[in-house]
Amino acid sequence: MQHIAPISGVACWKDEYVATAGYDNQLIVWDAATHLPVARSFHDHLANQCTFSPCGRFLASASSDHTARLWRVPDLTLAAVYAGHDDDVEMVAFRADGERVATASRDRRIRVFTREGGLVHVLAGHEADVISVQWLAGGRRLVSSSDDGTVRLWDAEAGRLEHVVDLGDCETDTVVVGPDGRLYAGNDDGEIVVIDGGEKRGAVRAHDAGIKRLQFDQATDALISMSYDRRVKVWSASATELLTLVSETAAPPSIWMRSAAAAPNGRTVFATFGSTYATYDRATGEWDASRVEDTQGVNATAVIDGAVWTVGDAGVVRVDGRFARRLPSLCNFLLEWRGDGRGDDLVLTGGQTGELFDARTGALVHRHRSPLNCGALVPAPGSPADAGPPTTNAVVGAYTGEGLLFERAEDGSPRLARTIPLHTNAIKGLACDGEVLFSVSANRAAAYHAADGTLVERLDGAHDKIANAVVAVAPGLFASVSRDLHLRLWSGDGVRRIESPHRHSIKCVAACPVTSLVATGSYDGTIVVYDLAAGGWLTPHRPTAAGISSLAWSGVPGIFLASSYDGAVYASGPAVDRARSASRVLPPVTGRDGGDDPLAKLRAAAGVGPGASAGALPC
Repeated sequence: MQHIAPISGVACWKDEYVATAGYDNQLIVWDAATHLPVARSFHDHLANQCTFSPCGRFLASASSDHTARLWRVPDLTLAAVYAGHDDDVEMVAFRADGERVATASRDRRIRVFTREGGLVHVLAGHEADVISVQWLAGGRRLVSSSDDGTVRLWDAEAGRLEHVVDLGDCETDTVVVGPDGRLYAGNDDGEIVVIDGGEKRGAVRAHDAGIKRLQFDQATDALISMSYDRRVKVWSASATELLTLVSETAAPPSIWMRSAAAAPNGRTVFATFGSTYATYDRATGEWDASRVEDTQGVNATAVIDGAVWTVGDAGVVRVDGRFARRLPSLCNFLLEWRGDGRGDDLVLTGGQTGELFDARTGALVHRHRSPLNCGALVPAPGSPADAGPPTTNAVVGAYTGEGLLFERAEDGSPRLARTIPLHTNAIKGLACDGEVLFSVSANRAAAYHAADGTLVERLDGAHDKIANAVVAVAPGLFASVSRDLHLRLWSGDGVRRIESPHRHSIKCVAACPVTSLVATGSYDGTIVVYDLAAGGWLTPHRPTAAGISSLAWSGVPGIFLASSYDGAVYASGPAVDRARSASRVLPPVTGRDGGDDPLAKLRAAAGVGPGASAGALPC
């Protein structure tokens, strides 16, 4: 019994139990002394966070299935469901007496329930996703933080907003209550903002990237901060000083800086990208991630040199399902960068550690201060098409909003040419139509840049919620997808907003360059293809209950490859639908065990012979 996808939430109950919530929908309770699993249960979608009740007899969990749930400890039998949200529930918190529960959701609302599940109040007022909620001492008031850049104080008994603290339009993922009643908020600028008496008292520049979680150790009054700069810092607070740094450490690559919980004896348990939690001893400075095993989730797939490449949570690169190499980081993307006679062909990849690698050789290309999320090729300046082989540069998008522009040095090796301030928040997608670079961000924005990084146009509020991905469909035409469940088509005529059949956040998008088809994939495993020519959606295809992490064109007209967090790559598209309706079995294109030439098998299953041209497949 263990997790098979990254752990996004962790909680402790004294020295008896540790609980973990994972992207495999699982909740697991572990014996803290032996680190062995005791019981598990499941949500219907990603489990985001969990927390023990003050008495330790219950565990509450927050999920992307739009519910929070209450479970009995230790057997994890269901005790109550906290329903009514219209989007992912990011956090759940118990009042000190355990009789009230508050939930924070991406539907911009907080709900207050009785422990048994009765709705008490709906607290509305945030203008963006609510990420964090905590009870204040006394049990009457709540504090929340949001992507709208505010911290808000609520009267949970009266069900009304009391006060708004404006943090300057900077997204704030986490807020905690100190033992003296002061509030500490961690924002995307890497600051810890101190709030006292409802007013901002000051801010400490704590990290070089966004702070994802703050945690108070009630036994020692230590404040623990963790950031996407991969640093964990311990602070002390006093009445005269904002914060004083006590210690800091670099986190191992397996640690997900999304969640941590204070444990007895000066220890802290951390969420990981692996099978179980890790532990950090603040007194000795030692990490224990020895029990963390790889999870097999695939985050990206691409067709390179006629083979299906994948990379994922464990940093394992596979080619046609077979192990190629291991990189020391979770990786989010694959970008083929041909040498064009100026150097070796590269496959760029990177992720949580901020390191950029060549997936062909494992060589380190660059180290950045924050995680890397996506990439695109752009034309190199001063290289007209008739001047010989086409030359390209590579742009890599970072969580801190930069685009890292790489060019070829004189010896053909990649080098960082400049850093482009594309956005003020995480870059979620990059695409180039051969001339213009189009990007989308976690702050809902989109932007057009010239190939050299010059800003052409910025589109704030381009999406209603977080934008997740973008693709170049044709010269002058881009498609983007978002948590707001819409496909958007961007051109010189403006934007066309198309409602999708998806019911969960759309994670990825791909286009077939020889047809009019655009594929979209969501976090619940659903793939839906939009036909630009016909102006409508085709039949949804759900090959897995795990999420679709990326989509890529297979090289065969009308067939897309979809990587999944379950470790497989699936085929989808009209030709696949016809093969399926003709009772032809289409297993995953690749799995962890590998296979012989999966693209050839895909062509055969879809009715295209080995000698047929790509254009022979009707769409």
